[in-house]
Amino acid sequence: MINVVHLGLGPLGQKIVRFALERRVFNILGAVDPDPAKMGKDLGEFCGLGSLGIPICSSLTEALKGKKAQVAIVTTVSSLVKFEPQAVELAKAGLHIVSTCEELAFSRRTQPEISKRLDAICKQSGIACIGTGVNPGFLMEYLPTVLTGVCQKVDSIHVWRVQDASIRRVPFQQKIGAGLTLDEFREKHRNGTLRHVGLPESVDFIAARMGWNLDRNEESLEPVIADTDIHSGYKPILKGMARGVYQTGRGFVGSREVITLEFRAAVGEPQSYDRIMINGNPNIDSTIAGGVNGDIATCAITLNAVKSILSASPGLKTMGEMDAATYFSAV
Repeated sequence: MINVVHLGLGPLGQKIVRFALERRVFNILGAVDPDPAKMGKDLGEFCGLGSLGIPICSSLTEALKGKKAQVAIVTTVSSLVKFEPQAVELAKAGLHIVSTCEELAFSRRTQPEISKRLDAICKQSGIACIGTGVNPGFLMEYLPTVLTGVCQKVDSIHVWRVQDASIRRVPFQQKIGAGLTLDEFREKHRNGTLRHVGLPESVDFIAARMGWNLDRNEESLEPVIADTDIHSGYKPILKGMARGVYQTGRGFVGSREVITLEFRAAVGEPQSYDRIMINGNPNIDSTIAGGVNGDIATCAITLNAVKSILSASPGLKTMGEMDAATYFSAV
């Protein structure tokens, strides 16, 4: 059994707890969430299960009093700046860290100073830290680079992730601006509270794995506008409102675009799919029909990465620097 503590019990964190218990290889020792409405509640009952006898605590110290965990599973924030103090506390407690913080997935170029500090504290504490998830973490960067393993030459990589967001959790629909007026969408975009986080990190990950020195890493964002009323999301979306987001990430060597990432998530999207096209020798064009369910996959890969992080050397890691995360269970 792997002794773990869970930090962050929003919809994603709750699903990870349920998935962890299904596997029967994770021994949950504690749970932390500073929300006063959650503190003191039984973790199992809060997550829709039977009582586990584990209270949700406001601090790591309280949650692990008299207990020794191996790994912290962290589903708290997307921002690396906000994640840093959490990581420092966990590292000093001697806990390996698996986090869904999107900006952590590959931060060496986007936020190099924080990355250096985190790498240093992890090495000093003898622990490893990884940022993972379905995207970033797997579909739009790690998987494409794995597929190039059969290529003699790679000229460019193009990835599409297109999702009908109707089936995704409510916070995700809110994060992509579904149900906002265009003015509301633009305002949230301006203040940085509306976007899929991680495209620049995904571009940098691919470039690093390919050995490409990028001259530019560009990102763009625009709303996907409803051309009819839609009622399949968490709230009604009227014609002319935003039903989601379309983002692109592009990496250039000189004037040549070598990496293109297209992310489109919107309520009412007619077709979901994940597609990877590698222009090289040989060419590869691979599509996952129906796409990968983001909520299920993020929870699954977070748990699957736990075994890999336990065997990793100390430091801040990327998904390309440790054993591949694969499914494992007690059966």
